[in-house]
Amino acid sequence: MTSFAPDSIVLNRKLPLWYQVSQSLRASILGRSPQDPLRLPTEEQLAGHYGVSVLTMRQALKELEDEGLITRHRRRGTFIEPHARRGSPVRLLGSVDAIVAQQSGMTTELLDHGTAPVPAELAEFFPDLPEVATYHRLRSDEKTGEPTNHARNYVRPELAARMDLDDLVRWPMTKVLRDVVGADISRITDTVEARLADPETAKLLQVPLLSPILHYTGITYDAGGRPLDVAVIQYRGTASPSR
Repeated sequence: MTSFAPDSIVLNRKLPLWYQVSQSLRASILGRSPQDPLRLPTEEQLAGHYGVSVLTMRQALKELEDEGLITRHRRRGTFIEPHARRGSPVRLLGSVDAIVAQQSGMTTELLDHGTAPVPAELAEFFPDLPEVATYHRLRSDEKTGEPTNHARNYVRPELAARMDLDDLVRWPMTKVLRDVVGADISRITDTVEARLADPETAKLLQVPLLSPILHYTGITYDAGGRPLDVAVIQYRGTASPSR
């Protein structure tokens, strides 16, 4: 059976490889011609095509499967959903559902939590508050145990009072705010930039000091435009071991 041939990509080692691969494969799927086959190459073939590990490829495919762009059948293979080319949305890193999907397959450790004065760089988001609740978590791949990112969340105290710490170990903060606390989340704005690992990040993510990492800042707003949570996340340069 003929397989669909995805576009090639030059990977940027400063960004998570699984994310780049999923974005590239998504673009190929959504831009395919009607006559193109629906069957994708095997995980091993795709990993070789993109020059990444099978684990990285598996994480990228999981993202597309969660979106409904592909279906995976044991022994039969992986197939593009026929309706995918007719309008499946390209999700942005930072949307509520994308954040939840990205943390699937990970374990979370709550490193510390408490209250602290609003950091000067975040004062514009919490102009009415002297203090915010803080949470610091480390996420690791549940199969390999390799750390993937560490996150600091700064949350309005009245929302933090309604949270259970066990929920923050099970789920991303955005899901807890939306589904447990019942916050009326309207949008998330985010910025992503490449940085170099500082001593704390290098130790937590088990990478060399000053190695490239992905620095993400996401602000979650309610329907009235008030910031509820600011997340600052440092992602390892490769979310899974690269080949």
